[in-house]
Amino acid sequence: MKKIFYLLLLACCVSSAMAQSQSNVIDEIVWVVGDDAIMLSDVESQRLIWQSEGMRLEGDPYCFIPEQMAVQKLYLNQARIDSIEVNEANILQEVDHWMNQAQTHIGDREKMEEYFGKKYSQIKEERMETQREQATIRSMQNQLVGEIKLTPSEVRKFYNGLPQDSLPTVPTMVEVQIITLEPVIPLEETDAIKARLREYTEEIYSGKRTFSLLARLYSEDPGSAMQGGEMGLQSKGNLLPEFANVAFNLTDPSRVSQIVQTEYGFHIIQLIEKRGDRINVRHILLRPKVSEKELNDATVKMDSLYTDIKATKFSFEEAATYLSFDKDSKNNKGLMVNKKESANYGTPKFEMQELAPEIGRVINDMEVGDISKPFTMMTDRQKEVVAIVKLKSRTLQHKANISDDYQVLKTMVETKKREELLRNWVLEKQKSTYVRITDGWRNCDFQYPGWITE
Repeated sequence: MKKIFYLLLLACCVSSAMAQSQSNVIDEIVWVVGDDAIMLSDVESQRLIWQSEGMRLEGDPYCFIPEQMAVQKLYLNQARIDSIEVNEANILQEVDHWMNQAQTHIGDREKMEEYFGKKYSQIKEERMETQREQATIRSMQNQLVGEIKLTPSEVRKFYNGLPQDSLPTVPTMVEVQIITLEPVIPLEETDAIKARLREYTEEIYSGKRTFSLLARLYSEDPGSAMQGGEMGLQSKGNLLPEFANVAFNLTDPSRVSQIVQTEYGFHIIQLIEKRGDRINVRHILLRPKVSEKELNDATVKMDSLYTDIKATKFSFEEAATYLSFDKDSKNNKGLMVNKKESANYGTPKFEMQELAPEIGRVINDMEVGDISKPFTMMTDRQKEVVAIVKLKSRTLQHKANISDDYQVLKTMVETKKREELLRNWVLEKQKSTYVRITDGWRNCDFQYPGWITE
């Protein structure tokens, strides 16, 4: 992850340096796609970015790069026609994460501005635009492709047509069942949190401090705290029901909501604006803290449950169904489902690095069928819980085969079909889009024939 960040940082730096160095050079338009121009400086900047990342380009970069930019502009133009919208809150979170990493790596905001030769707001604005375009293109592609439905015979045909030396290597995979127990939060802790939130509300009404300042100082939501608690425009379906019911009933931006409890903790909310069926609000989140005593008490209870399962008083699956606090797995007999963006998404298959670190460490030395002793871990919702896990299966690294790796092969076929659909769309879109390529940039072996029609 660090390596990726440094490459991005270097790329941004190179792009900034290119922009500065080219300020004294006469720029020129090299391509026009619809109403959009591709400048020589754009191509040079991208070439140096990829060069700094060690990306090897086959063929002439002055052919490949502007063509890739042209394809992106086709998608962005179609996205404007189709009114494709992206989740601004997600983009904001991604940019904030990147900006915070950059600032931490460089030292402080002033050094960051000096490093990039731009104001902090400019750096962030450029990053926002890049992230927004990438998200828009992904959304447009998803809409164009739709849901790809495959039959088992199509997957088998693909597998049978692959040479043995072309079969993918499937890494070690595991299936894991889990039972979690959340420590009891003392009433005194929740009362103290509510008292703090009421104090914040009084400070806002008295004019002592603003909601956004208090959010920056105290909110425990990393995605919005640096933005003064602002979440960006959200539909009701994107928010937790308890939060949405209160937020969408707010009408006065000068008022603060009552305290709202969700699975993440306790919130107060302030309206910024309503736009159709979407809303933008600020919020402050405070999470209850689990004391050592409550954590120890929960561990003792889980240890007793572990003993009963080992004594076969009831099965792990029964305990997971009726006693587990993990709502994502309890209705599936404790079987965890992969939510990572990977070929395993939506399946019970996990590569080791896709598991929570605490789970990965525990099952590393377990045999299939073993049940772990209780351990503490942090959930995706940032809750500290006590857990026990059962290793349901482990498949060691191997060459893909149709019986064990159907899902992996199915994903490969889906990817191939997706690429074919998108390629055909680009070829069709070329026919109805005005394209002009400057002399000296036309003699290329383009990936998509059809840019030059005369």
